[in-house]
Amino acid sequence: MQHSFFRRATLVALAAGLAGCAIWPFGGTTLIDADKGLDNWNRVGDANWRVQDGAIVADAGKGGFLVSKQSYKDFVITAEFWAATDTNSGIFFRLSDPARINPDNSYEANIWDIRPDPTFATGAIVNFAAVPNPPVYKAGGRWNTMEVRAEGDLLTVKLNGVQTAQVRNAKHASGPFALQYGPGVQGATGGPIKWRKVQIRPL
Repeated sequence: MQHSFFRRATLVALAAGLAGCAIWPFGGTTLIDADKGLDNWNRVGDANWRVQDGAIVADAGKGGFLVSKQSYKDFVITAEFWAATDTNSGIFFRLSDPARINPDNSYEANIWDIRPDPTFATGAIVNFAAVPNPPVYKAGGRWNTMEVRAEGDLLTVKLNGVQTAQVRNAKHASGPFALQYGPGVQGATGGPIKWRKVQIRPL
């Protein structure tokens, strides 16, 4: 009985220690959480990135990115984010040119509920893996979790635990990843993007 009590106490203490740790138990790293600023990122563009209410936020500027300082080949990214219905954002990964980021030289897991061409709206991998039309995956007005998995040529996106896109493609093999604040429809200022927690785990 006493044995069992000490075992339970040890497990509770271990769980508490892991919960407060910025490193995943299996080698992943937290790049954004309530305690981290922008030190883990390079900025590209003029978006007004800042720390606000425990998140990294952008809501003005012509557009910009936070680019990871490290490159990755095979990995899983999990990101908690808040977007408005008219927010244009996404996770760009395996960037071949981290100074000039677009869907032609990287992959983009898209966040844009009202994208003018809904083929690659929220949940899609732009130019590579479409979502249903009319769109069925929505992110606007709430906190969401996006998971991006790249393992060899197999690319998978999940939104709130639901697989939204998967494709095999080997065009881009490795590189940094980036978080986007983009212009809205016809270049108008879109809604804000808030990143509350972003983790990456190499595979």
